[in-house]
Amino acid sequence: MTHTIASAALAAEQKSAEVTDWAGRIGWVVGLLLFVAFVYWLMRQGWKWRGSLQSDLPPLPEVPETTGDAKLTMEGRYHGSTTAGQWLDRIVAHGLGTRSRAELTLTEAGISVVRPGANDFLIPAAALREARLDKGIAGKVLAEGGLLIVTWEHGSTLLDSGFRSDRAAEHTAWVEAINSMNPATTTTEGIAR
Repeated sequence: MTHTIASAALAAEQKSAEVTDWAGRIGWVVGLLLFVAFVYWLMRQGWKWRGSLQSDLPPLPEVPETTGDAKLTMEGRYHGSTTAGQWLDRIVAHGLGTRSRAELTLTEAGISVVRPGANDFLIPAAALREARLDKGIAGKVLAEGGLLIVTWEHGSTLLDSGFRSDRAAEHTAWVEAINSMNPATTTTEGIAR
């Protein structure tokens, strides 16, 4: 019985100590928030710097009012563009680095890429070089064949643009249609990595 009373008295005495160093805790939280803001600022500066390095790219072709009859349409995501054959060299100039939802339409004029909340652009048919299925592009890696990669020439630079349909079964039809559009310049083999 005395053991029980002693245990109860000991438990009553073992209360948590009140936090009295609020200034120290607030200082740590403010310091952590400042560090996170600094890292975010550095990332943003790096993005701007990459854009200025790629400023030699001409403006993107705009989607015309009428592009002709649609051969194929696709809804999905635009995952970005890279220098062709260098899947980690992201292109950020002219909004090409902005990931977004996308609606693609393939016509005789080329591929119109309509992106809500981002710049729309046209990949002209004459600029198309090839299409292939791949597993990754800068910042996005999926299962083998999970991405539709369209290689096209913009200015004097070959670009790879990555798209993923909401219905991945559509990718094969897109590869075949794009590669058959311009047999003189398209190939059926991917660029070696």
